[in-house]
Amino acid sequence: MISFLVGTIEEKSDSNLTLDVNGVGYNLFISHNTYMSLPNEGETIKIFTYMSVREDDVSLFGFSTKDEKELFLKLTLVSGIGPKVALSILSGLPISELISAIIKEDLRTLSSIKGLGKKTAERLCLELKDKISPLGVVNDDEVKTFDYDEDALNLAVETLVSLGVNKNQAYLLAKSNATATSTAEEIISKSLRGYRG
Repeated sequence: MISFLVGTIEEKSDSNLTLDVNGVGYNLFISHNTYMSLPNEGETIKIFTYMSVREDDVSLFGFSTKDEKELFLKLTLVSGIGPKVALSILSGLPISELISAIIKEDLRTLSSIKGLGKKTAERLCLELKDKISPLGVVNDDEVKTFDYDEDALNLAVETLVSLGVNKNQAYLLAKSNATATSTAEEIISKSLRGYRG
């Protein structure tokens, strides 16, 4: 089993990463969260991995953090969720938001993730609610405490999505540009200036 790889980024996209490890090119499936955290092509990185071996397929999945890999492995334990569906779920929300939604059994947020229906979301909460809380990525204080206006942030995210920005990227952009006194308009304006498409 390959636990991690250290190599040079040859190519990257929103869902795939080609890593050059001593002249051997590894193709890894990655989440949007991992993609957003990657440095430029040509730079060296360490990436955590999981190898899925089936009769007709061998796939390698890559994660920028151990927390993301741990959550991925827990997702694949849920009946009906395979590695590729788990990766799609990880791409649907920032990791802390995903964990928060599962712990709080926020079916509306979970069901908004592409490819995740309400019944699967319910099963996800039922089977993982008590298993992921020890990860320590989100606790009750973090869920309730914000250093920004949550309503303004949510409105900004919705507006950015309506303008064609990927939902996850819209959230990351808006949150990075939000302050305690920012209005939705100010967050949107700053976010669009930093958006590269």
